[in-house]
Amino acid sequence: MRKYFIITASVLILISLVLFITERLSLAPIFLISGIIGLAIFTNKIKFWGGFSFSLWILGAVVASLSYPEYFLSIGDFKTELLIVPLLQLIMFGMGSQMSLNDFAGVIKMPKGVLIGVVCQFTIMPVIGFSIAYIFKFPPEIAAGIILVGSSPSGMASNVMSFIAKANLALSVTLTAFATLLSPLMTPLMMKIFASEMVTINFLDMMAGIFNMVILPICAGLIFNLFAFGDNTRKTKIIQLLAYFAIIVIKNILNSVGGDSVMYYEFFKGVLFDGLNFIVLPIIVALAFKNFMKEGRETLNKILSFTSMFGIAVIIVVITAAGRDSLLEVGLMLILACLLHNTLGYGLGYSLSRLFGLKEQDCRTIALEVGMQNGGLASGLALQMGKVATVGLAPAVFGPLMNITGSTLASWWKNKVPSEKKK
Repeated sequence: MRKYFIITASVLILISLVLFITERLSLAPIFLISGIIGLAIFTNKIKFWGGFSFSLWILGAVVASLSYPEYFLSIGDFKTELLIVPLLQLIMFGMGSQMSLNDFAGVIKMPKGVLIGVVCQFTIMPVIGFSIAYIFKFPPEIAAGIILVGSSPSGMASNVMSFIAKANLALSVTLTAFATLLSPLMTPLMMKIFASEMVTINFLDMMAGIFNMVILPICAGLIFNLFAFGDNTRKTKIIQLLAYFAIIVIKNILNSVGGDSVMYYEFFKGVLFDGLNFIVLPIIVALAFKNFMKEGRETLNKILSFTSMFGIAVIIVVITAAGRDSLLEVGLMLILACLLHNTLGYGLGYSLSRLFGLKEQDCRTIALEVGMQNGGLASGLALQMGKVATVGLAPAVFGPLMNITGSTLASWWKNKVPSEKKK
């Protein structure tokens, strides 16, 4: 059965190529999309190839959005780009719900690995992004998108790949958490240094945007985890809630810099709104979950995992449709640039870690953390800048590519025992 499935999918793709060559462009995308979806279904049923299934689904959706962009830009009067920020917040909430403050404690337990990883994260990728953008001579806003990807922290995908690669998963989770925590400062700073001549960078607005799209939803996830699964004392819970409330205050101070009465009103309104959404609501949901779904943690994890993958797919498709014309103009070169950016991140991250004397497992972890970026955050920032169709293109291309390269690298490492364990 599988053999016939793969044959049918391959035939559909071949037919689409013939139709493209003979310039029958109205039918070619339909056959190509059908063939890619067939491959996605086939690979999902094979354990070895399962890691590529999601990327194939994304590829099929991207081809559809390039071929028929009008169906992905709006639903009636609703513009689909308005989904990007809420979906990113949902993804970040899912990330936070899988974490606790213990993940940040790894900074104390593994200081050398964390320091090297974070420094590599916020130096290697922005510098490579700037260099590639300069060498390829992309238009300013496309180039800024490449730098934006490089200036973003790593995401949860790197944790999954570290697990597959038999790397140091604890270090991976800590690096992701710590880099994300630093991103409100480091991402705008890197963009100001490397991309300010390409696009206008408002440092405070970008900081506030990262707080809103990433930090606050992760805090909401941490609060959910604290009340749904944690066994902390009441005093510990109160201290953590006060810390999360302080983060909300900081975010709204950034939003309200100005000092007149209107801004003060906006500040208090923003604190109240964020407090309800990112503190009170997560507590209510967590308590309801704890009382009515005590054994449902595994189900919740599956739901959040599916929601994250679906959200990433929607974000990529919407950006691709919005930036179709620019992508068709620089498409192949942008794919090559993003592939270089991604693979050089792996290579330099691993090599520098080795140079500083880290263990093989730690080197694998840092390579994956450096090479794999939070494309969703970069997409959200591009939307905030009002340039999702240009600045947002590199994140949309980088995301699927890093999943393919990351799963390939992780699968290769999986079968190679770290040198420290051979003894």
